[in-house]
Amino acid sequence: MTIKEILQYTTHRPWNLPDRSWKYYQEWNKAVFLHWCMAPEVLRKWLPSSLELDLYEGKAWVSVVAFTMEKIRPSGLPPFPPVSDFHEINIRTYVKYKGKSGVYFLSIEGGKQLSCFLARNLSSLPYRYSRMTRIEGFYTSVNQKYGDTMALNYNTGTAVSKKTALDLWLTERYALFQDTSSGISAFEIHHIPWPLYHLHTKETTIHYPRFSGLLSGAPHLMHYSTGVQVIAWDDPK
Repeated sequence: MTIKEILQYTTHRPWNLPDRSWKYYQEWNKAVFLHWCMAPEVLRKWLPSSLELDLYEGKAWVSVVAFTMEKIRPSGLPPFPPVSDFHEINIRTYVKYKGKSGVYFLSIEGGKQLSCFLARNLSSLPYRYSRMTRIEGFYTSVNQKYGDTMALNYNTGTAVSKKTALDLWLTERYALFQDTSSGISAFEIHHIPWPLYHLHTKETTIHYPRFSGLLSGAPHLMHYSTGVQVIAWDDPK
């Protein structure tokens, strides 16, 4: 789809598009979603006090999202693949801020050092470098500084023919709230609805010592998506 077509596809959004010019284009491709639910009190300590946990039927959720970032670029400039294309892993939870629901990143990792450096300095998001490899059906990551490791062996199934309310609640998020040096930064995004597929894992090894109480045991829900084209706006303040 063209950017104009994406911006015209808005019937699924929970609120209107921002009334200012967009800042970045990017693609989030071949995304693996692993979701865990838990009691809210288990997660509360990980959030800034100004963010409210967003709950689904009284439960909090944390998700690991492993995907391939491609063609990320500022408005008006072309992508530069040595920097704009890299593997990425997010550990995120679901929050509310000033009346809007969105996500909050507990961790953001990228598979290229220069890409992480630029993303961290341009967006103030806490990107860090991890060594990642990806081939069809396999995704691995190692971060020696933090002792973080992930190894996924998976295959994808049929398309999700009818998304549940929980499927939509976990995937259709159009804001990111992150604590930065200037307080809470709010970023808005837009894309068409995620195309979802069933996911089957043969191996799931996720070892993040800092988050051991959040990512223990098998995921309670999993998804796969071929990806979405994303338009992003920076914080207006």
